[in-house]
Amino acid sequence: MKSFIERAWYKGHPVIWILWPLMQLYKLVTSLRRLLYKLGIKKRITLPVPVIVVGNITVGGNGKTPVVVWLAKLLTEQGFNVGVISRGYGGQSREPLIVRVNTSAEVCGDEPKLIVNQTGCLMAVGADRISTAKLLLEYAEKKNSALDIIISDDGLQHYRLDRQSEIVVVDGERRFGNECLLPMGPLREGKWRLGQADLIINNGGSSCFGEERMQLQPQAFCSVANNEPVEHINIVDKKIVAMAGIGYPQRFFNTLTTMGLAVDRQHAFADHQAFDSSTINALTGEGEVLLMTEKDAVKCQAFAQDNWFYLPVSAKLTDTATQKILDKVKEIKNGF
Repeated sequence: MKSFIERAWYKGHPVIWILWPLMQLYKLVTSLRRLLYKLGIKKRITLPVPVIVVGNITVGGNGKTPVVVWLAKLLTEQGFNVGVISRGYGGQSREPLIVRVNTSAEVCGDEPKLIVNQTGCLMAVGADRISTAKLLLEYAEKKNSALDIIISDDGLQHYRLDRQSEIVVVDGERRFGNECLLPMGPLREGKWRLGQADLIINNGGSSCFGEERMQLQPQAFCSVANNEPVEHINIVDKKIVAMAGIGYPQRFFNTLTTMGLAVDRQHAFADHQAFDSSTINALTGEGEVLLMTEKDAVKCQAFAQDNWFYLPVSAKLTDTATQKILDKVKEIKNGF
């Protein structure tokens, strides 16, 4: 049912109008909630360090995680001690948790595990972002590594957390679908929300006015079992099976096609879905290789086979986007 509704958001179907009353209810509730924060009836919590939120206004995979990684690396290179917080979707932890190198994706979630692997930044996950951020700040102090700035992976609509800057990521291929609010459409908030962001990043499409384009650049394939890079030729000369458990699996499959890889079979899984060895082992036969995203790989490493490989990607943004965020951070630090 969910996949049918999602297709209707982007491809269109008259039955979607059944959800119009629920959309109006959603609009009323979310508008009231924003008003309560605006009037100060519901209180925002300001942390002792600046917060940058990287989020989106639609549900589904937009490419936030690569942007968080890019931003964390950029600010670290500028000399800032960066921390990251996340809800930790798909993880088992319900209380705030520090994500360490040896923390399993099953506990902390796939995206936090990937972020820590790629950036080495201090990171915490938890359902309550305020408590999670406070835990991260306390942990950093104990490590004599006080944070200069916190990046929130998602949380654009989490108004309780005060923030000094917002970055919104837009899916350049699917855009905003039918431009309706949930559940009639994919929008968490109306397109008006883009006007409040300091930076709008277009992932993989032709940029519209005010958007900065981002491209996800494939890196060398790596072994899921040991993270070691492998030669491209060791993959292209075999029968290929591809899997993806991300918000928009087709983006990964399209990437493989643009790389010139002939994929024999594709398997799309739900975003943040937990995997077990029997499910993934059943995807390939003798002489075949299995290709997956890095986000999938962090959940499969414990039972990985030698014929499983993942494709790391890195975000490449325009120089203008880089300068915009650096100018904004300088402004924030001077006024904080």
